[in-house]
Amino acid sequence: MGCPVLLFLLLAFLMPGVAIPVPPALRALSNLHLSTSFTSHPAAVGNYSIHYFEQKVDHFGFKIDKTFKQRYLLADQHWQKEGGSILFYTGNEGDIIWFCNNTGFMWDVAEELKAMLVFAEHRYYGKSLPFGASSFKDSRHLNFLTSEQALADFGELIKHLKRIIPGAENQPVIAVGGSYGGVLAAWFRMKYPHMVVGALAASAPIWQFEDIVPCGAFMEIVTTDFRKSGPNCSESIRSSWDAINRLARTGTGLDWLSEGLHLCTPLTNSQDVQRLKDWISETWVHLAMVDYPYESDFLQPLPAWPVKVVCQYLRNPHVSEKELLQNIFQALNVYHNYSGQARCLNMSEAATGSLGTQGWSYQTCTEMVMPFCTNGIDDMFEPHSWDLKEFSDDCFKQWGVKPRPSWITTMYGGKDISSHTNIIFSNGDLDPWSGGGVTKNITDTLVAITIPDGAHHLDLRASNAFDPTSLLLARSLEVKYMQQWIRDFYASLRNTR
Repeated sequence: MGCPVLLFLLLAFLMPGVAIPVPPALRALSNLHLSTSFTSHPAAVGNYSIHYFEQKVDHFGFKIDKTFKQRYLLADQHWQKEGGSILFYTGNEGDIIWFCNNTGFMWDVAEELKAMLVFAEHRYYGKSLPFGASSFKDSRHLNFLTSEQALADFGELIKHLKRIIPGAENQPVIAVGGSYGGVLAAWFRMKYPHMVVGALAASAPIWQFEDIVPCGAFMEIVTTDFRKSGPNCSESIRSSWDAINRLARTGTGLDWLSEGLHLCTPLTNSQDVQRLKDWISETWVHLAMVDYPYESDFLQPLPAWPVKVVCQYLRNPHVSEKELLQNIFQALNVYHNYSGQARCLNMSEAATGSLGTQGWSYQTCTEMVMPFCTNGIDDMFEPHSWDLKEFSDDCFKQWGVKPRPSWITTMYGGKDISSHTNIIFSNGDLDPWSGGGVTKNITDTLVAITIPDGAHHLDLRASNAFDPTSLLLARSLEVKYMQQWIRDFYASLRNTR
């Protein structure tokens, strides 16, 4: 899916000039979007063509006839009309070319599955803007940005492709997605089972809603990653918050923090200090999500197993406050300056421009409401409870809308999904989003695949020489399930004829 969930979190980081009260420890989630995607080796991606399909702005009403052009990408180098298949990527909250170029798994398995690859862009993201430049003008224009409308777009697009591409009409379609895209892949199979024979939902936190899972699960997993990656690592981070607070209250503390942490913009007041802590929290969360076994460069250029590298600087939580924070700087530098080219650390750094921050902030203020909390005991962050009223009030100030925290479970079933079939839920143990994911088999066809050494949808990345054995086994199993779905489809087709 990205991460990721609170409007006021997004505003705190992406709109530095906007002063909005924000839950401190939770601001770390601001730029995750639920999708924080995956880097694929460019060699894994082949050629694709770019197309547009005219969609209704409102699939569920009859008064508005307005349409817009949805962008999608198509690659058919390995597709075969006889016995082939269609892998359909359910686009996330961002530019679809970015996701296409960074989803190596689909390209890696295309030949084996004789598959056509389709990457569908999510409405209100990339170039698929229902109202053009006015799409984010106000809540009236954003009213059609929902998961339900997006799923209907996918269904209409599949119908269109089967109608216009000779040989595609009687072929099985498999939905594939990661994070928010993985959530959509699962929901698409649930709501449109006649459209897709199955779904691979990677790192899809379909249970991160209402009270299905504890609100603290996400940050506890982040903490576990750091605790396991080095002695006293999580304890050092937990101690750093009080060290920052105490130093900030001294006469020269703000100057020391600004210089000691090599910040591009000096701290001048308590609001700046809060932003600093939020930015540091965000860094730890991002590191946990992209804790990959080889060098990568999605969010930032990073070494292999970056959390272990970070934890080398955080072995002693009992040093003086200034020494502790100097160690924190060294750890932050791994994430924000691994290339060695940054002259200072920029607290205003946002997510990649390929992610649609405005659209996602609206979605988190309407139906994608995911509770998060911290207690400072089971996690390494400052305590903050989940406050729905505070969240709702902030959403209303920004968008003039009130969230509906129960709608997702009403629409998609919450934990009551056993009547559905043919969905693979894959999760990595290192990924904090696994806390809201399906990690145990529900039925024989609603299956969970766990990757012990996996971070955020590691299985959707392109294959790499440093992939752990657990990942190779997971991908192999995923392909076997897909092959079975394809065989079952063609067997059913023959019986029908």
